[in-house]
Amino acid sequence: MLYYLFNYLNELDFPGAGMFKYVSFRSGVALILALFISTTLGRRIIDRLQQMQIGETIRNLGLEGQMSKKGTPTMGGVIIIIAILVPALLCARFESIYLWLMIITTVWLGALGFADDYIKVFRKNKDGLKGKFKIVAQVGLGLIVGLVMYFSPDVVIRENIEHKRADSLVESVSFRPDVTKSTKTTIPFLKNNNFDYATLVGWAGKYQTEAAWIVFVLMTILIVTAVSNGANLTDGLDGLTAGSSAIIGVALGILAYMSSHAEFASFLNIMFLPGAEELVVFMAAFIGATIGFLWYNVYPAQVFMGDTGSLTLGGIIAVFTIIIRKELLIPILCGIFFAESLSVLLQVIYFKFTKKRYGEGKRIFKMTPLHHHFQKPGNVGIHAVLQRPYNIIPESKIVVRFWLVGIILAVITIVTLKMR
Repeated sequence: MLYYLFNYLNELDFPGAGMFKYVSFRSGVALILALFISTTLGRRIIDRLQQMQIGETIRNLGLEGQMSKKGTPTMGGVIIIIAILVPALLCARFESIYLWLMIITTVWLGALGFADDYIKVFRKNKDGLKGKFKIVAQVGLGLIVGLVMYFSPDVVIRENIEHKRADSLVESVSFRPDVTKSTKTTIPFLKNNNFDYATLVGWAGKYQTEAAWIVFVLMTILIVTAVSNGANLTDGLDGLTAGSSAIIGVALGILAYMSSHAEFASFLNIMFLPGAEELVVFMAAFIGATIGFLWYNVYPAQVFMGDTGSLTLGGIIAVFTIIIRKELLIPILCGIFFAESLSVLLQVIYFKFTKKRYGEGKRIFKMTPLHHHFQKPGNVGIHAVLQRPYNIIPESKIVVRFWLVGIILAVITIVTLKMR
C-alpha cells in the first residue's frame, strides 16, 4: 500500500518519495516495521493470553526445568503472523504472484497451526488436530503452490548461459533474452548448476514437459510437508525454532535478492528470476518478525509460538525456497530441521527393528527430537546407543549451539553456489 502512495507522491515531486521504488529501502522498512509490531503488539498479546489462561500443558518427561514451563502462554505464533503480514502488505507490490503465494502460505498454515493449538488448549486434547488432517492440509498447500507455478504466466525464469574460455574455465555468464516456463532448479556443488526435473522423466517422450511438472508439483508437496513438520519438531526449546528460522531467513533473503538482480545472478551463475525482488521484502518482514518474537521467546520464554508459529515458519521457508528455485539446498540450509526430523525417524525405525529381532526395543538417542537428547543424563538405564554427553547441558547453551550450527550451514549454503 505504501508503495503506491509514495509512487503517487513521487509523481508530484514530493521530496524523498522516490526511495520507495528501491527494493532495498522497502525491505529495510518492512524489517523495522516487523520488529516494531512483534515487540510492541507481542506484549499486549501475551498479556491477553495470560488473562485467557491459554497456557502450555506440559508432560513430565524428566527433563531439567521442564515443569517450570507449565502455564506459559502458547499460540504466540499469532504475533509472528501479524508481524509478517502487515509490513509485507504495506511495503510490497501487489502485482507479484510470488507475494500472494507467500501470503496464502502464511495464512493457510497459520490457520492449520491455530486449529491444532485450539484443540490442545481449549478442548484439553493433548494430541491436538489428528495427523491425517495436518497432512491433508499440507499436501493441499503444496498442490496449490505447485499448480500456481505451473499455470501462472508470471512464474518464469531467464536461464543462465556460461561463456567459457579455451581452457574450459567460465569467463562470463549471461542470460537468455526470452523468459520461459521451466522446471529447472539450482543444484549445489556441480559445475552445471541447473537441474531440470524433466531429466527424470525422459521416458515420457512427447509428454516429457507435462510429466516434469507433475514431478515438480510432487516435489513441492514433499518439501512443504517435510519442512513444516521439521520446524514443528524443532519447537521444543525456548528460542530454538524462532532463532533458527531467522538465520535461515537471512540466507534466503540474500539468495532471493541475488536471483532477482541480473548482475548478482550472473556472479553466482544462477538463473535470473524476474519479479522475485518482492520476495526480499516479504523475507525482510519474516526476519524482523522472528527476531522480534525472540524478545519474548528466549530462555526463559514468556510465550511459546505453538503449532500456530512453527508450522507457519516451516511452510514459509519451504515455499520460499521452491519459488526461488533453491529447494535442493534445503538439506544444508535447513540442516537443523532436517537433523531433528531424521533423529525421530531413526529412533522409531531402530526401536521397532530391535524389538522385532531381540524382543526388546532399543534406542539410538537418549530421547528425540535431537535437542532433547542433550537434556537427558547418560547411563541412567536408558538403552541408547549414544549415551554422550553424560551430563545434562543447560537449555540456553543447547539453543545457542544449535544457532551457531545454523549460521555455519547458512554460510555453507551460499558458498556452495561458488564451490563447483
